[in-house]
Amino acid sequence: MKVTRWAPLLALMLVLGLFVAACGDDEEEPAAGGEQQEQASQVEEFPPETTMGRIQEAGEIKIGVKYDVPPFGFQNPQSGDIEGFDVDLGRAIAEALGVEPNFIEAISDNRIPFLEDGTVDLVLSTMTINAERDMEIEFSEPYYIATGRILVPSDSDIAGVEDLAGTTVCTALGSTYEETLKEQAPDAELRLVDSYSECLELIQNGAVDAVSTDDVILTGMIIQDDTLKLTEGEPLTTEPYGAGIKDGDTEFKEFVDGVLEEYKSDGRWAEAYEKWVGQYTNEPQEPPTMTLEEAIELSQ
Repeated sequence: MKVTRWAPLLALMLVLGLFVAACGDDEEEPAAGGEQQEQASQVEEFPPETTMGRIQEAGEIKIGVKYDVPPFGFQNPQSGDIEGFDVDLGRAIAEALGVEPNFIEAISDNRIPFLEDGTVDLVLSTMTINAERDMEIEFSEPYYIATGRILVPSDSDIAGVEDLAGTTVCTALGSTYEETLKEQAPDAELRLVDSYSECLELIQNGAVDAVSTDDVILTGMIIQDDTLKLTEGEPLTTEPYGAGIKDGDTEFKEFVDGVLEEYKSDGRWAEAYEKWVGQYTNEPQEPPTMTLEEAIELSQ
């Protein structure tokens, strides 16, 4: 079955029951301007020469997120709003600065260039922390731990990575799975695409035999199409997610780490996890305690 770019997301909205939230009623409108000004007056004001001060002067923070990867970052087709686990975290960082978030689509292949050229101030785009990327940008402490898995049609004979020889496997250009699949499934043919929504279309159309990426991304595909399943094999990788920050901007990294620490400890992380992930996987998870140094060592 061939689907359009938005059809999978529309299906997801129906499953998640988000149309009501998207349409809302007058009683659920955002806080009035006076309340927003009061909130802004309570946040710390930063020197203008810092990234935090520049963002406050601009009145917005530009955050790179995925637009097609439920449940972490996707565009609600009814309202046009950007929603998901990464998006909620981005809103928390914007709130800590007293500014509005401006969510910009950042696919796997352009996340780091967007930081380097100033298109975004911050990336929250299911980006795995690894040593190679750490040479190019700054990372926050880990805010989520995913695992690498394989998605196949329910009638597939593929049971694990050892069965991928001679098959065609889809993953995103610029993702860590380019190298992972070359190493662990050297006899598989890789189909590299710009976005995971393309992988979903390809596996539904029979153009590829499997999709490999993070388990939470694949779970979002299963929510949209229950004829797909995860293989039972061992996870390919452990994927600690971090917020991406421009190289050398250690002050902004420290600020983001401080927001993350509070977000994890005050219950907001747990609320976001249950809202976007837990209620569909039925797998409890605590905020990650893995450090940035441990995450980098994991990839070496």
